[in-house]
This record gives sequence, C-alpha cells and structure tokens, in this order.
Amino acid sequence: MSKRDYYEVLGVQTNASEAEIKKAYRRLAMKYHPDRNPDDKEAEASFKEAKEAYEVLADSQKRAAYDQFGHAGVDPSMGGGGGAHAGGFGDMFGDIFGDIFGGGRRGGQQNRGNDLRYNLDLSLEDAIKGTEVKIRIPVMATCKTCHGSGAKAGSTPETCSTCGGHGQVRMQQGFFSVQQTCPQCRGSGKIIKDPCKDCHGQGRIKEQKTLSVKIPAGVDEGDQVRLAGEGEAAAGGGQSGDLYVVVRLKPHPIFQREDTNLYCEMPVSFSTLALGGEIEIPTLDGRASLKIPHGTQTDKVFRLRGKGVRNVRSSQLGDLYCKLVVETPVNLSKEQKELLEAFDLSMKEGGKRHSPKESSWTDKIKTFLDDIVS
Repeated sequence: MSKRDYYEVLGVQTNASEAEIKKAYRRLAMKYHPDRNPDDKEAEASFKEAKEAYEVLADSQKRAAYDQFGHAGVDPSMGGGGGAHAGGFGDMFGDIFGDIFGGGRRGGQQNRGNDLRYNLDLSLEDAIKGTEVKIRIPVMATCKTCHGSGAKAGSTPETCSTCGGHGQVRMQQGFFSVQQTCPQCRGSGKIIKDPCKDCHGQGRIKEQKTLSVKIPAGVDEGDQVRLAGEGEAAAGGGQSGDLYVVVRLKPHPIFQREDTNLYCEMPVSFSTLALGGEIEIPTLDGRASLKIPHGTQTDKVFRLRGKGVRNVRSSQLGDLYCKLVVETPVNLSKEQKELLEAFDLSMKEGGKRHSPKESSWTDKIKTFLDDIVS
C-alpha cells in the first residue's frame, strides 16, 4: 500500500513553516493519541502516520530529501536517509508536548523554592507618603545544620542509581515513550541514606522571619513589593523563591481614592450655598480655602488641581474632588422656625423664580398631568 503525501497527512502546504508544521502535528497528535482513543486501531494508525510525517518534515535535511525524491528520499530500504525513527520518539515527544504539560526535556530546570504572598494593610497616609514597616512571616528556611543538603553532618547525599542523578526516568511502552519523575529520589537525583536530625532529610525547617519592607510613596490597592529570595527555600538546595508584599488600603474617614485622585464630601449650610462664602476643606497637606459662589447647588463638585496622590511610577500628581452637600438643619428653636416660615413665604411672593429647578420640575408635572387628562 502506497504512503500518503506527508504534507497531505499534516494538512499543510508544501511551503509551510516549521511552526506551522509543528502546530499541525500537535493538533493531530492530540486528536489521535492512543490514550484518548483506547482500542481504536484506526486512530492508532493515524497517530503513527502523523508522527512519521512530522519526523521527516520537522528535520530540514530529511525534508529537503523528501521534497526532491519523495518517500524514496527518506526510506532507508531504498537508500534514503534516517528513516522515520531517527532521533527517537521520546525526544520528539518532549519537544512537542513539553510546552503543554510543563516538561519533557532532559536536564530540567534548577530546583526553586515557592514564592510567598503577604497582605499588608496600610493607612491611606502611609500609602501616599511611603513608609518602612517590619513584617513577621512563617517560612520554610534552609536548615542551618546541614546547609540544605538534608544529609547528616559528615555525610553527603548519594547519586540516585535509578535515574543516574537526572531526577527523571523514561518509560517505554511499544512505540510510546514517556519521561516521568524518578520514583526512587522523587526528582531530586539524590538519595539521602543518613538524614539530618534537625530537618529529617528535608533540607528545610519551619521558622519565623522578620523582614523590613520599604513601601514607596504613592502605592495603591493591589500594588506589590517584591523581595527577591525571601520566599521559601528550595528543597534539597537551589534558589529560594520570592516574597510578594501586596498592599491593601484601610478605609479612610474622609477620603476615597481612585488611582491618583482623591474624593471627599463636604457638608455645608444652606445659607453658605445661597449667599456664597469661603470654607476650609481638608487636603493631604493640611487645610485649603475654597470660595463658594452665591447660588451654588447641592452636589456641586469642585476640583483642586495637584491636591491628590503622586503616582508611584511617573511622579505625576492627581487632583482632589470635593462635593458640597447641603445639610438640613435640625433641632430648630421656635424663633428659627418662624424665621424660616417667613423666609419661605417671601420666596413665593414677588413673582421671581428663586428656585429654577423646582419651578422647572413643577412645569413638567403640570404638562404631564394635562396630557393625561386630555
């Protein structure tokens, strides 16, 4: 039975790039993989066919021979080079699936400790001005007795005889090859026959660590300060992880913050809004004066430029937005009530529209009701 064209098998053009060939093979391999299609002979055959096509087209020399001479150029029985199994399926499997399942290549990466997170509650003032705080965290630290080796003083870990110190072993089942963590040393590549009495061969012990953390001015909710190497120590030696200090802002009694801007509400009397005047409002630098024009309505927002927060990255200053809210007087005396009644009566006399919003609203209601009646 004649073989199908390798480009046709993978579903790519003859000028396809290496990336396109790899992507096409990955799709077919995932679709027809024996683990996904148990006892399916057709899927197994398609998987082998795609594998063979990939091994030829992914190799520049084999691909050139195939493009010139067809299958005869890569068939060992006909004098072609290499054959479909050159390089080993295990190596190819690691190259294709390593970025999917997180591994597969020989050698591996250096052991590294876990990163840690610490939530730091800060007042708005400390976040804006910057501060330095001391924190105490529980951490897995390198054992000082064995210096992280896990072995008793005077002894050293031995190379694992099962994996030869690689930390991984290759399992072969027919045409399918899988690389997995060594069951003997659990990936460390070392065997500790005489463990340290303090850490029991782990190379790490639990301890409390006190650290000083500098918080830059202008940090905001969710910002992180990274302390390199202050995370957990790596088991069996290696690089320690990092510590990420995450800022959380405490509620403030006056201000709300959004990015570099601050917002506040200022209660004012009716007479101040009606007659105008000058009031003091709080800022990060103390107090500031704000002039209120006469006839100002409630919920009017005033903007004070440069009175917000300095950006932690660009040093640009935000603004302060102050909303004026009229406060209704309470606990009025008899005389005060009489004065307000007289004032209200005077507002209704003379034909002037002293309350434009109220008058406009009244006109809208009248029009609405007249339309219903008609």
